[in-house]
Amino acid sequence: MEVAAMIPIGMGLAALGMAGAAIGIGMIFSKMIEAVARQPEAEPTLAKYAWIGFALVETIALYALVIAFIIMGQG
Repeated sequence: MEVAAMIPIGMGLAALGMAGAAIGIGMIFSKMIEAVARQPEAEPTLAKYAWIGFALVETIALYALVIAFIIMGQG
């Protein structure tokens, strides 16, 4: 295969990182809701850690998007 034909495939593979981040974000907030339902007095502490985790997972999605754009620019 030619390099130009592989660029869309590489972009798609790089974009799969965003799907993984979406699953991770869903898990973070679902587990936070579950934990608050079990122990409501711990909500302020849990919310702080959930937002930190959200920011870290969202960073991975942004890296995947940047890599996809870099690959797109190679063509």
